[in-house]
Amino acid sequence: MKIVVINGTEVKGCTYRMKELFLENLRNGNDIIEFYLPKDMPKFCSGCKTCFLKSELLCPHAEYVMPIWNAILDAELIVFAYPVYVLRTPGQVKALLDHFACHWMVHRPDKKMFGKRAVVITQSIGAPNGAAQKDIETSLTWLGASDVKKFGFGTMGAVKWDEINDKRRKRVEYKLRKFSKQYLLPKPVSKNIKVRMFFFISKMLHKNLLKTEDIISADTQHWIDSGWIKR
Repeated sequence: MKIVVINGTEVKGCTYRMKELFLENLRNGNDIIEFYLPKDMPKFCSGCKTCFLKSELLCPHAEYVMPIWNAILDAELIVFAYPVYVLRTPGQVKALLDHFACHWMVHRPDKKMFGKRAVVITQSIGAPNGAAQKDIETSLTWLGASDVKKFGFGTMGAVKWDEINDKRRKRVEYKLRKFSKQYLLPKPVSKNIKVRMFFFISKMLHKNLLKTEDIISADTQHWIDSGWIKR
């Protein structure tokens, strides 16, 4: 099984330890590729709209974006691991997701995304993890992923892993190892209701655009080429 890991920080602290605990059961027999932000994708989207109007291959940051996107398409399991910054996803993670906007359902979704499983692992010092996890879940859903599970942990004031209360640390270590066992083997994934709804709405949109566009857009052409609508 191929696994791609998007690390939302280069710091090897609490989040890194949680990610390593999750991967512990998965390292044998699986092909794991990891990216670290912002090192592997240091650019913010410039809003040039080249990806929408022409091709993501012409994005001024394609040299950073495409290796990550291709690795995601090639993987059976996508793992996002990052700390919570001011209740939300770190800016470097959002910067990456912004570059994937052209692959959202309403634009040019990739068929391969419909069969993906994804895991979001987050850690905060004390703040809730939910809102920061929702940022990634929303993007993954609009990209077509139906199986997205989340795991969050609050260190309750501890900054370093070894400073966490021993009982709480052992409990989260056990939970992460147990959580990872459901990903030991590949599992077929079908579109959930939300993804089906987004797909249907987007399909209707492009069918209507096809009737009114003088020049077929790159997005609509993608829907035609994918066999989802007819010209």
